[in-house]
Amino acid sequence: MSLIEVLDKGYVRLVNHMGSDLSVVNAARVSYAKESNELNDKDIRLIKFLAREGHTSPFRHVILQYEIYAPLMVARQWWKYVIGSAHAEGTGDSLEAWNESSRRYITEEPTFYIPGSDQWRSKPENSKQGSGEVLRSEIGTKLTEELLEYIELGVQKYESAIENGVCAEQARLFLPSYGMYVRWYWTASLQSVCHFLNQRLEHDAQKEIQDYAKAILELSKPLYPVSILELIEKSE
Repeated sequence: MSLIEVLDKGYVRLVNHMGSDLSVVNAARVSYAKESNELNDKDIRLIKFLAREGHTSPFRHVILQYEIYAPLMVARQWWKYVIGSAHAEGTGDSLEAWNESSRRYITEEPTFYIPGSDQWRSKPENSKQGSGEVLRSEIGTKLTEELLEYIELGVQKYESAIENGVCAEQARLFLPSYGMYVRWYWTASLQSVCHFLNQRLEHDAQKEIQDYAKAILELSKPLYPVSILELIEKSE
């Protein structure tokens, strides 16, 4: 399995990966001129020690690449993790890469995230961010209908601007932004991926990005079962 569907139209696809749990072990042991050819119990204990004591540089020798299709509101939360590789040991640089599709160059049909009538959430009672319980179905139905009307109007104005010769980079101003799907490639070290997962699998993370984090975990965990188990505080 290399692709998992998320939300109504989104997905996460594992494009490529480099390394294994054994790569972490051998990166850690290179200073002693030692190398393992097959993961054993001693190697697993070393991975546990590295994760527990915060010796994270060996985990940056493992790289994963994903293609992600998600609403802009999710993408902009995710964007901060391009600096995730620099969180530990004061490296001061990032091993991450992010390349995103742009409506400056293409005019493909815009696609939007439309919550169903049973997916609208209330604001939380004791917090300035996040969400609370699901709203009543009659309210949700009204909100979904209003969102569809709003999107339709924006798309009409966008298409009209294109037809009138407006450049794509300006015509996109008419499109409702936060719910519009965007596509990007995210390449990151295993340490950085797990930093993202630790934060976005938390119960108080926005539900939509939680759903994407769960997909990232499901695609990645079979590749690095020992390292991910040790680096992620809540791997289920």
